[in-house]
Amino acid sequence: MFGGAGLAAGITVGALLAQQMLGTDAFAGLPTAMFTLGSALAAFIVGKLSQRYGRRIGLATGFIVGGFGAIGVVMAALTNSIILLLISLLIYGAGTATNLQARYAGTDLADKKQRATAVSITMVMTTFGAVAGPNLVGVMGSFAHSIGVPKLAGPFILSAAAFILAGLVLFVMLRPDPLIIANIIERYKQEHTYKGQPITEEAKENKRGITVGAIVMILTQIVMVAIMTMTPVHMGHHGHGLSAVGLVIGFHVGAMY
Repeated sequence: MFGGAGLAAGITVGALLAQQMLGTDAFAGLPTAMFTLGSALAAFIVGKLSQRYGRRIGLATGFIVGGFGAIGVVMAALTNSIILLLISLLIYGAGTATNLQARYAGTDLADKKQRATAVSITMVMTTFGAVAGPNLVGVMGSFAHSIGVPKLAGPFILSAAAFILAGLVLFVMLRPDPLIIANIIERYKQEHTYKGQPITEEAKENKRGITVGAIVMILTQIVMVAIMTMTPVHMGHHGHGLSAVGLVIGFHVGAMY
C-alpha cells in the first residue's frame, strides 16, 4: 500500500515539474522516460539482490533507494537543477520497479493453485495506495508551499516518505524471508526425489506466444504512458489545479490496477 502511494508523484506531477523547470512542453515526457529507464535498471538489480539475499533485502533496498531518489527530486526543485532532477528521477525509478516486483513475493510460498490469488491480493493493496496517492497531490502541494518548497515538488515528499516507510516495514517485518524458505524447500525436494521422477512438470516453451505478448505490452504501454504523461500538462493549460489532476490520475490508476 505504501509502495503504491509512492508512485503518485512521478505519474501525476513529474511532467508538470519538468515543464515548469524547463519552461517548455517539449520535454515534459523526460521525467517518465527517466524513471522508466531507472525502473528497468533497478528491476535487474533488485532481482539479483533478492536471489542472493532474499526478498527482504532486495525489496527493502529498492524502496529505500527510490525514496532517496524522490528526496533528490525535491532538492532539484529547490535548486532549479535540471541535471539533479534527471539523475534523481532515474534513482526514483527503483521504487517503481520494486513496487512491481513486490507482488511476486506473495507467490514464493503459495501453492500453484493459489499463486494468482496471492498476486491479486498484493495488487489490491497496492491499488489502495496508488489511488490515494494522486488524490493527495493537492494537499502535499499546499504543504510544500507552506515550508518554502515548490508546490509541484510536494507530491515527491509523499513519495519519499511512502517508499522509505515501505522499505522499513519490509526490512523489519518480512521474516522469515519467503524466497529463502521457498529455496530451502525446493532443495529439500530435490535431495529427496529419486532420479527419473521430475518434481514439477516442465511447461512447453511457446516462443511465438512470448513474442506476441511482449509486442502487445510494448504497444499498449506506449499509448498509455503518452496519454498519462501529457494529461496533467493538458489540464494545466486549461486552468485545472493539482487536486483535479490528481483525481483524474487516481481514476486512471484505479482502472489500470
